[in-house]
Amino acid sequence: MEVVIGLLLMLLRVSHGVETYCDGRQDGAQCYGALGGTVVLQLMDSASEISKYRLLKNNTTAILSGIKNKIVSNLIADRSSFTPSNGTFRINNLSRTDGGEYTLEIFDSDGNSLKQRTLQLIIQAPVSSVLLVSECLSQGEMRVSCSSEGGDSPQYSWTLDGHTLTDTQLLSGNNETNNITLKQDVSGQLTCSVKNHVSTVSKTKTISTCGFIFIDCISNGTHISKWVLKASNTLCIEPTTTSTMTTSTMTPEDRSLLICGVRAAVVILILIGIAVYFAWKKKKYEKAEDSSVRRKMEDQENSVMMVEMRSSAYEL
Repeated sequence: MEVVIGLLLMLLRVSHGVETYCDGRQDGAQCYGALGGTVVLQLMDSASEISKYRLLKNNTTAILSGIKNKIVSNLIADRSSFTPSNGTFRINNLSRTDGGEYTLEIFDSDGNSLKQRTLQLIIQAPVSSVLLVSECLSQGEMRVSCSSEGGDSPQYSWTLDGHTLTDTQLLSGNNETNNITLKQDVSGQLTCSVKNHVSTVSKTKTISTCGFIFIDCISNGTHISKWVLKASNTLCIEPTTTSTMTTSTMTPEDRSLLICGVRAAVVILILIGIAVYFAWKKKKYEKAEDSSVRRKMEDQENSVMMVEMRSSAYEL
């Protein structure tokens, strides 16, 4: 009992302040009002030029009547108001009993009926809240249920990352049901929207895959193509080396440190290469310089010997 009372109170809080508008100037208009809220019915452009008018509910009860700008009677004046200048009839604190067929009759100054038109007013409880529940199934699919509190004639719609769900993402259900099953590889921001003619409420949940992977290989001569749980999979696993395993288990921080280490090693090798090159150039230069000095000394010795030989020949 307490739960029912609490739900009613919640619905009243949600409904309070909900206002809808309906143009009833077209015959057969269908209008909606929120339970506990307000509806504004556009009955005519203005009452100032209409000699006499009357609004009947279900063709039996005269809810409103007037002569031009003067309101003669209003059966629900405690929670409604009619504005002759713009022809709007405003009803507050709507209840289920306000729903029904309303007929507007217009008369001339002699009381003769000139025209009449009807509208249908439907009272709906607005959607108060939405609950989104997901669960993983045995083959890696994800079942998602969307339920709403309150709300008459709720309509459901789904989006993933802001885009309408497509058949390629759905295993069962469609974009307008409250229960859907997503395929194994679907993930992202899933939103369920619930609406009726007087309200719209949505709920978003981040979903991820259920830990399944798709394998497609030939093992022991058998073609295997299916979804399997990654954590316990023993099919189609290729042997890997220790270095590969080590790399695959590296964290992003470890990879960053490894890259920095490799870069530093490359820089050091480049510097060593430059140093070796310049040492080699220096050694080559020194060797060339030494060879040049020796050549000069030999030339000088040869010159002395030539002079001595010439002197000896002259003396003879």
